[in-house]
Amino acid sequence: MQRYPAYDPPEYLDWSADPGELRAYDERVRADAERAAVIAALGEAELLALYAGLLRNRLHDVMLKRWVRGGVLAKAWLGTGEEATTIGPVHALRRGGAAHDVVAPMIRNAGACPAMGMPLVDLFRGVLATADSPNGGRDGHLGSLRHGVVAPISHLGDMVPVAAGVALSFQQNGVDRVALTWVGDGTTKSGAFHEGLNFAAVRRLPLVCILQNNQVALGTRLDQHGAGPFAAWPRMYGVAGAAFDGNHVLDAYAATRLAAERARAGEGVTLLLAETFRMGGHATHDEREARATFPAELFACWGRRDPIGLYEAWLQQEGVPAASLQEIEARVTAEVEVAAEEALRGREHRLPEPASAAQRVYATLFPGSTR
Repeated sequence: MQRYPAYDPPEYLDWSADPGELRAYDERVRADAERAAVIAALGEAELLALYAGLLRNRLHDVMLKRWVRGGVLAKAWLGTGEEATTIGPVHALRRGGAAHDVVAPMIRNAGACPAMGMPLVDLFRGVLATADSPNGGRDGHLGSLRHGVVAPISHLGDMVPVAAGVALSFQQNGVDRVALTWVGDGTTKSGAFHEGLNFAAVRRLPLVCILQNNQVALGTRLDQHGAGPFAAWPRMYGVAGAAFDGNHVLDAYAATRLAAERARAGEGVTLLLAETFRMGGHATHDEREARATFPAELFACWGRRDPIGLYEAWLQQEGVPAASLQEIEARVTAEVEVAAEEALRGREHRLPEPASAAQRVYATLFPGSTR
């Protein structure tokens, strides 16, 4: 894929597939028999859809960074380097039809929104706070229940009890649907995470929770806020557990597909541990701090494991022509550019009316409702 010197992490600029990393990537595809069977069942169209999803996620973040550098935005929260932890799991769910599954992403999982069918332009409208954004211009936490996306809550951890409530509704109504949410390694220290996961575990709800360990909470390293291994946590909560490579979109896909199948079979919650790394700051304003928090060698190590670059190299190794991948990239790039331009036009003519600040704040009864 094309690299962007002004916006990409420096480790990505002259990227080429390290032979050892590519070999390990390929070995991971076949390392677990159950996951290998799930991956083997994917057709070429599905494999290329995963590639397009990764690109869309990365290019969305590149656009936000362009806007920050150009003064359009003050700052942005990005998921650069963590795209596979978002895109693989979402593609493993049911994303269409009346019985679609539901996701509750964190802001760093913005790629989940278009992967669930939300128009990309709505994501850009949301960060620009225009009146035509999904939330009427309130903030950058976006969702669309019609598309199965619950808007994030800025208090991290609170989405776990919300997702548990969604899963409870599926269970009570006897519908074959699954709820999925993500939490960061730092989020696991919140009371809401514990209460929501414990409730879901006791009720055996159809919930998949992905613990997205990107090694840092804001600016606090994992070794500073956690003493025990995350691998022990599923047993502690009495739920099924598994780990996947958070930079390996196929491993993420397969692990989530198996967890979702367990949930549909009435076997309850799965807590998935994704090991990945944030290739930047908590947001665009503190990238220098991020570089001071970790040694350069760690950025270099994870830089060699770019989830898009490795998947692209693996696809070509499997016989997908480079021209086909370039065609997909050109299409997705144009899609992102068009959506961004449309959203920017809204800044001139579609700013929220001041009176709208009091609207959609409180729950109201529908006409004729008695409860």
